Amino acid sequence: MLPFNKPYFVGTETRYIEEAVRSGKISGDGLFTRRCEAWFAQHLGSARALLTTSCTDALELAALLLDIQPGDEVLLPSFTFSSTANAFVLRGARLVFVDCAPDSPALDAAALAALVTPRTRAIVPVHYAGTACDMGAVLAVSARHGLAVVEDAAQAISSTYQGRLLGSLGALGAFSFHETKNITAGGEGGLLAINDPALVARAEILREKGTNRAAFFRGEVDKYSWVDVGSSFLPADINAAYLWGQLEALDFIQARRCAIWQRYHAALQPLAEIGVELPAQPDYASNNGHLYYFVCRSLAERTSLLAYLKARDIAAIFHYQPLHRSPYYATRHDGRPLPRADRYADCLVRLPLYVELDEEEQLRIVRAVLTFYRCR
Repeated sequence: MLPFNKPYFVGTETRYIEEAVRSGKISGDGLFTRRCEAWFAQHLGSARALLTTSCTDALELAALLLDIQPGDEVLLPSFTFSSTANAFVLRGARLVFVDCAPDSPALDAAALAALVTPRTRAIVPVHYAGTACDMGAVLAVSARHGLAVVEDAAQAISSTYQGRLLGSLGALGAFSFHETKNITAGGEGGLLAINDPALVARAEILREKGTNRAAFFRGEVDKYSWVDVGSSFLPADINAAYLWGQLEALDFIQARRCAIWQRYHAALQPLAEIGVELPAQPDYASNNGHLYYFVCRSLAERTSLLAYLKARDIAAIFHYQPLHRSPYYATRHDGRPLPRADRYADCLVRLPLYVELDEEEQLRIVRAVLTFYRCR
């Protein structure tokens, strides 16, 4: 069976883990944690970058940091993972779902302004497949109404909007280093990029169980105390050590994934001629090769295609079920139809994409898809 995903092992990760273990400090804020955080702060141009145990934790830290309160409203896409929503539901927020854009699974930025009310506090755009939302439109709405922007950049390492790195445009940006992402922190991991300097000091406190421990270790206070709410968001330094090995190979990993993505896109052009939607790549967005998807013409067609590929030992899969019709939130949703989110949920297919997918294996996948559609 050709897997859908296979985490790439650079080879230096275990050496760095051993180095972390031998240092005698394997809890959070060790040598490799600091090294990774400094790299991301410089890479993104952020005021501070904080490693977390997951992107879920990064988003939850963001919601705490923005002091989201019960009854506050947060605008976010329905076509996303539950973590995007849970971070704000946990603070008591009311979710206001935004439909997908006309030509992609990304949030429809043109729909945002009409959804803003006096209770709206934040916008959470999700950069689906590592491709930027229309951040110019998102930021214009946020500036007009004084709203915070939290970028869910879980899939968007090193992707850009008009040349600016995703995760660096909003007040906050959350990244994932889960094993399904381009780079991983040994299976799980995340990062919160803090782009508003005014949020840095409190972010350090919230991440350290509500204490001023970070300031204590910098010699800024003579003892550390409980000074705010907070939780334990720090990953172990052995996770950061694994991530450091991945970061050193980031350029190679990205180039390899993008090459695989481009081969899919070129080979599957015949599908566009019969009404199957291929991924759009806006002029303002770069591509980081995170995933390759296309959109079938119906749910029945997708069901048949996935069964056809599975019978040929190819693990293609669908993606999110939209949150507005989820068992948990359907009765809380305001009832607006979100037809584009529904369509992507019913018709989108993702193909295997990982660094070690060779050309022969990829050709096998392409041939199977084209044969199913009788394009060969």
